[in-house]
Amino acid sequence: MNRQFWQGKKVFITGHTGFKGSWLALWLADMGAEVHGYAMLPPTSPALNSVAAVPSHIADSVVGDVREGQQLAAALLKASPEIVFHLAAQALVRESYAAPAETYATNVMGTVNLLEAVRQCPGVKAVVNVTTDKCYENREWLWSYREHDALGGYDPYSSSKACSELVTAAYRNSFLRGHGVQVATARAGNVIGGGDWAKDRLLPDFLRALDAGHELVIRSPRATRPWQHVLEPLSGYLCLAEQLFLHGESAAGAWNFGPADADTRPVGWIVEYLCSRIAGSAWRCEDASVHEATSLKLDSAKARAHLNWVPRWNIATALDMTIEWHKAWKRGEDMKAYSLSQIHQYEASSAQP
Repeated sequence: MNRQFWQGKKVFITGHTGFKGSWLALWLADMGAEVHGYAMLPPTSPALNSVAAVPSHIADSVVGDVREGQQLAAALLKASPEIVFHLAAQALVRESYAAPAETYATNVMGTVNLLEAVRQCPGVKAVVNVTTDKCYENREWLWSYREHDALGGYDPYSSSKACSELVTAAYRNSFLRGHGVQVATARAGNVIGGGDWAKDRLLPDFLRALDAGHELVIRSPRATRPWQHVLEPLSGYLCLAEQLFLHGESAAGAWNFGPADADTRPVGWIVEYLCSRIAGSAWRCEDASVHEATSLKLDSAKARAHLNWVPRWNIATALDMTIEWHKAWKRGEDMKAYSLSQIHQYEASSAQP
């Protein structure tokens, strides 16, 4: 990843008020990019976007919904970016069972609206649509999923993200490729890191229970996930966008950004590690109320070979960095400065065994 590349680049991010979007906006701004954001208000309180003062660190922050196509198109045209990151989404599996129509409207038509807006905006050269590892047809096998494996989705969230992948491929082939706009999709694992207060996510649930003096209740201790610190896939998105901008169609298409196989751990292992690090924490298990995949791994060989991207922090470091961020927030530290310090630590680190 080349910091110099981003100096002065005009970048548009949908979903910049979310967990991943806030980290991405901070990182881009720190590298000298002119960052424009379009998103709904932060989905939680507290939220990284406000705790780390992200709006004051970027050029523009527009409150808007990707389901509102005209408003999105107007914001994109006003920003006139060179590079677009699409992160706005309904991103929770269990929420998709409660609100399936809203999930599809946001994740599918939101993608359509974004790509329609790109068609109307001259100057855009690269688009990265962030989807998920759950866009694959999950066969509960032991092998890692590769970019050419079948798309699918048991639950509305996973299905909607597979649809977003198909929409992106259709727009790339039918409209954008012929007009010099290079488009890719990025599929990452289960991200963790400081500043995530979303419900029904393991690390936020653990930290909430810890702060409240309660034991953590988990659903599926044997379920395995490709855990990774949030900076890992974000570094992949940045590498991918740079390659799209500089080398065009050779970087278009779908890309996995997952952890090393050794870091694909069961939920129970993650919780036991956290409890070993924090005195007084405890957990118990109860039956899951909805279907969730039990086994999921990503093969990132393509990104390693063609983008020279490799994970830098193993799962233990990722968990430790998350805990330390939360402790710093509890101490009342300047969380923009603290978050940037973790970004700089990540940039300075090498791949870990």
